[in-house]
Amino acid sequence: MIEVYIDGASAGNPGPSGAGVFINNNGVVERHSFPLGNMENHEAEYHALIKALEICVANKYQVVSFRTDSQAINQAIEKRFAKNKYALLLERALKLSDELDLFFMKWIPNIENKSADELARRAIRLNTAEENHEQDS
Repeated sequence: MIEVYIDGASAGNPGPSGAGVFINNNGVVERHSFPLGNMENHEAEYHALIKALEICVANKYQVVSFRTDSQAINQAIEKRFAKNKYALLLERALKLSDELDLFFMKWIPNIENKSADELARRAIRLNTAEENHEQDS
């Protein structure tokens, strides 16, 4: 079973945001950082989920176990329901998860999600560096 750790982060709410995805594929590790632009933290969490699912589908991973430190994401997946602007993001995630043979989501404490958190924070730094570069141009 492939283990996927996800995290979204924002420097401000809203603010520069990033998604981190850490994948352990039977000892083969993948690390992904995605700058997301300016958004709220919960939006970044959903985008981390979607990015991770896109990676799993693209790589034809069929049995995956996701880990998140976001109780909101965990509950939305469990209930297959989210309110307001999150509903469309959840719908996209659920469509992707339905392409997998087995998809599990488990809530974990922050301390167990450090790898994904570091990748999300790296994405924020990349996001901020890109903005600073654009302003200098």
